[in-house]
Amino acid sequence: MRSYLKYILCLLVIQVGSSQVELPLDSLNKIFRFDEYLGYVKRFHPVVKQAQLVIDESQANLMRSRGAFDPKIEVDYDRKKFKNTEYYDKLNATFKIPTWYGIELKGNFEDNRGDFLNPENDTSAEGLYSAGVSFSLAQGLLINKRMAQLKQAKLFREQAKADRDLLVNNILYEASLAYFKWLQAYKENQLFQRFLVNAEQRFQGIKRGAETGQFAAIDSVEARIAVNDRVLKAEQTRIKFVKASFELTNYLWFDGNIPIELQPGVIPDLETETVVDDTFNLSSFEPDSLLLDAHPKLLSLDYKLQNLQVDRQLKSNMLLPRIDLEYNFLNERNNSIDAFTTSNYKAAVNFSFPLFLRKERGELNLAKLKIRDAEFEIDATRITLGNKIEAIRQELASFIVQNDVTEQMVSDYERMLRAEIRKFDIGESSLFLVNSRESSLINSQLKAIELQNKYFSTKAKLFNSLALNPDFLY
Repeated sequence: MRSYLKYILCLLVIQVGSSQVELPLDSLNKIFRFDEYLGYVKRFHPVVKQAQLVIDESQANLMRSRGAFDPKIEVDYDRKKFKNTEYYDKLNATFKIPTWYGIELKGNFEDNRGDFLNPENDTSAEGLYSAGVSFSLAQGLLINKRMAQLKQAKLFREQAKADRDLLVNNILYEASLAYFKWLQAYKENQLFQRFLVNAEQRFQGIKRGAETGQFAAIDSVEARIAVNDRVLKAEQTRIKFVKASFELTNYLWFDGNIPIELQPGVIPDLETETVVDDTFNLSSFEPDSLLLDAHPKLLSLDYKLQNLQVDRQLKSNMLLPRIDLEYNFLNERNNSIDAFTTSNYKAAVNFSFPLFLRKERGELNLAKLKIRDAEFEIDATRITLGNKIEAIRQELASFIVQNDVTEQMVSDYERMLRAEIRKFDIGESSLFLVNSRESSLINSQLKAIELQNKYFSTKAKLFNSLALNPDFLY
């Protein structure tokens, strides 16, 4: 199918002075198959490409979150000189390496001098080197804002994939309905075109019979009324088919966001029923083995729940006191690690703890409520999807029965019409009865066409409810 689709694409001709591309199937095959049509939609439709942007956006957010763990270089230089007096000349260069569990490794170089330099900043002529670590003992050790954002960004990326599958499935579903509507309009038009030929032949025969006295003159009037009725219905269904064709082209695009225009003469596949299940990937669908947990909608909600759980962990961690420790080894030389000893160091401890924790407890309660809300949504969605899929299965089973009954009715109406025509030919019936039988047959065939459209549309609903995304359409 892929090679065939590529061959079709190679035959596309860009119209001169137009921004549209024609689909010249008339030189190869006037029938535009349903699976080929959905292949175009899934590969080139702008909404499908727009859905891919969701993943690209989530990937960009993940990269931004990972940036919080990037090593960092900081350089501060401050100098003051006034009336030939150097007040101070301070250089502070730091290299930091953030790690996962709130631990930060740091290397530092200071070179400070000046007549009015604060004594605590004084260094030797070679400068002062330091190497140390800073970390949190309670709040921020097991989880902190930086860690939470990275975890959530990874979950958002997976959620975006599920959301992308839902968006692509929806556009394929809508495109399928447009194709089935196009197919129905074509069948209806062909039906009235066929009966128009029959009515015209009957009118010509009765007209000649009326001229020879075989039929009454009023019979030719009745026959002409039937012809005009068929002409009117044929024209109405022709316009319906044209409108359905334009609706179909709304989903046909080519690479580069160029819309595709169907050439005159391109028609739908009358044997669509044989490829619908394979195109929708429903042929291997077994309800008893259906795992709703793999449904993109439930996957998206599950990733949303996991995001909220990460947020709850962060809010729970905020209830702990904040104890930040920092320890740096000091050395005046940079040519030997052995020169760093515990006798020369700089250390710091910072402690803070809100007495009532009202803000922190309130945020934690809100996070828990959001989790409960997400859990309720998942439970409701799972039940709704299960019931919807089962209802569609029952509806499809009913359509199979209805199709069998309708086919039998059409067959019986055809037999009744043939019998009435034979009786008319031998003079035992009237043109009124023939037209009446024919109208009944037309109505039954219209019902059969409509019922087939509902059957196909219901299969599309099952495809949409399962949120399937066939890979072979690419």
